[in-house]
Amino acid sequence: MLLAALIGSFITLATGAPSQAEFPLIRYQLDAEQRAALPPAFSFSFGGEIRERYEYTHNPLFGADPQDPDGVWLQRLAAFSEVRWGPHARLFVELHSAIEEGRAALPAPLDEDELEFQNLLGELWFNRDEESDLVIRLGRQEMQLGTARLVAVRDGPNVRYTYDGARVLLRNGSWSLSALAVRPRKNQPGVFDDSTDDAKALWGVYATRRDGPLGTNLDLYYLGYHNDAGAFDQGTSEEQRHTLGTRLFGSNGSWSWNWEPMVQFGSFGDGDLLAWTVASETAYTWPNARWKPTVKLNLDVASGDRDPEHPDLETFNPLFPRGNYFSQDATLGPLNFYDAHMLVIVRPNRMWELTADYMSFWRLSTRDGVYRPTGRLMRSGAGSDARFVATSVELAAECTINRHWSGTIIYSHVRPQTFLEETGPSETINFFEITARFRF
Repeated sequence: MLLAALIGSFITLATGAPSQAEFPLIRYQLDAEQRAALPPAFSFSFGGEIRERYEYTHNPLFGADPQDPDGVWLQRLAAFSEVRWGPHARLFVELHSAIEEGRAALPAPLDEDELEFQNLLGELWFNRDEESDLVIRLGRQEMQLGTARLVAVRDGPNVRYTYDGARVLLRNGSWSLSALAVRPRKNQPGVFDDSTDDAKALWGVYATRRDGPLGTNLDLYYLGYHNDAGAFDQGTSEEQRHTLGTRLFGSNGSWSWNWEPMVQFGSFGDGDLLAWTVASETAYTWPNARWKPTVKLNLDVASGDRDPEHPDLETFNPLFPRGNYFSQDATLGPLNFYDAHMLVIVRPNRMWELTADYMSFWRLSTRDGVYRPTGRLMRSGAGSDARFVATSVELAAECTINRHWSGTIIYSHVRPQTFLEETGPSETINFFEITARFRF
């Protein structure tokens, strides 16, 4: 690992990459200034990432999953190359290798994918400048929309989401718009054995307006989703879902906010579908105080099905959300729930950010179950009328040495409450994770 990192540092210096700019989460992404400054002639660049992670979970899934005896080692390697033909065309190719060792059960699809194309896309650019442009993108591509509540890269788990299809991106002044028609990749653990998941489809339009009044920005979006076999506590059937949503986010002085309501409608088997969610995040920062503390309050709720015997479905579906939606142990998912989530963040210096996080999690509907972040049913709602599911305490330390090197140390303590105690295994989860990442 050290040798590869040193080689990567040399490559970065040799290719003349800027020394201070942060690497984007999705490596093919360019901001407006970078797009406008691209050279008019042919150019070539490359880079990559090494991520090493150790994690140990005591009583995984509250004791329902096999216990890993010595924890799990997860390694993700990435390498990409990019070719630009003048100012209007680009080819981007990125390979990922994700390997797992130590899991007591068989590796999950988000644990292992030995070698696969993560991004394999071509782009055409038109009317390129700092204020406006049009991009047509075809091929395999990672995506993240808004705050990743519906469409995410899922960077926490070893295998990230990616999608096959087409996007059209338009930017004009303070407005940007993305139209998409894609299918997710179907992950397999071997070498170049993944395929397009023909059972699922995602399409829609996502628009953002920045620099609004009082520091508020606005997202407006429609996303369509189809799944040949949507699975919920009610059962499994064909799912056709349409999501309409908006997001108000921004900052003014010491305050910042991110509020997002959505409604979903469509069909589930022979029944109708109607679901909803409201997510809110409000924070206050003391920028002139020692360690620049921030207090953040999240209040979220998502609908659940009120009658599993009736063919209509009312369970919210987060589609393709981030894997560690509520906490790094990635146990609970945002379906049929409401929560109160308090975080305190301090920054002792430019390298370190420390977070203390407390969450209480309840079921909204006592007739529906509890789900994983992937949307898979974790525990059926039958057998208990209790709402209180779990509480969680998490302590995290994030260190950013420079633009190349970063790492995290995280501990989570998830305590089951009445619903879990009445419906099956209910051991307390203790989760520990340490991660080192190098990018070039």
